[in-house]
Amino acid sequence: MTLPQGMETSSGHLTRRDATRLLIGAGATLLLSPRMNAARNNAAILTRAIPSTKEKLPIVGLGSWQTFDIGASAAERAPLKEVLRRFVQLGGSLIDSSPMYGRAEAVIGNLTSELHLREQLFLATKVWTTGRQAGIDSMERSLARLRTKSLDLMQVHNLVDLETQLTTLRAWKEEGRIRYLGITHYTDNAFPEIEKILRREPLDFLQINYSIDARGADERILPLARDRGVAVLTNRPFASGTLFRRVRGRPLPEWAAEFDCRSWAQFFLKWIVANPVVTCAIPATGKVDHLEDNMSAARGRLPDEKMRARMAQFLARA
Repeated sequence: MTLPQGMETSSGHLTRRDATRLLIGAGATLLLSPRMNAARNNAAILTRAIPSTKEKLPIVGLGSWQTFDIGASAAERAPLKEVLRRFVQLGGSLIDSSPMYGRAEAVIGNLTSELHLREQLFLATKVWTTGRQAGIDSMERSLARLRTKSLDLMQVHNLVDLETQLTTLRAWKEEGRIRYLGITHYTDNAFPEIEKILRREPLDFLQINYSIDARGADERILPLARDRGVAVLTNRPFASGTLFRRVRGRPLPEWAAEFDCRSWAQFFLKWIVANPVVTCAIPATGKVDHLEDNMSAARGRLPDEKMRARMAQFLARA
């Protein structure tokens, strides 16, 4: 059984907090608190078009692995309810989940229903099983958990039983039960197979791992997605939290202000979404302050290619 993507937030909470505290202690005036960032930055959220339809999505979304797998009590779910409310207030749209993320789908469905947010969200989930009927049953359960009659995006997770599930997804798309279909994986080892699939299959979306510390997709996958007109979602943007650990104790470089960057989370996310092939990065979090910090990466200036190279070089010395 392969491990799912989106591990970065649950393992990175403490390191992000440590990095923020140390930056402030070092007198890094570029770093503002996430709430101050959100209040002071009035720029419109940046969006990017889905190639197959030109529908636009905000370039930063919300993952749900582990962070949304919680109990049913109101006390447990109150923080996540505020995360979802604030996500939409800040202009967010795409939420990514999976039936393999424990109770995440049900939690998202319950909370978005309570908040009456369905029409404001782009809901994405996955099918991760073998066999036609098992796939159908899994997707029906996802619809029920998410409390919706149709989904914006259904993805074949980790390429499991790909041909069988894609056949069902195409039928569901024709019937209007899903609007887009795609595939996902979370390791570079899958890139050779993904390349073959991109060349032969008409897809709307591809979800892959991509970060400043994991740039393997730059070589062949992202150029091919661009040429094939496939939208790209990027998971593991913080490399399972290791990026925060690498910069622990280091101040944000002053030149980060040149692309409106005020935190390490924004540094890492802006590097990703500055690539025009990336449609949306999906960091997972269950904390409002982290959410606000992440969403600030979707506002203001983005680094150009020369700056992205400088960012990568800076991190390599960390």
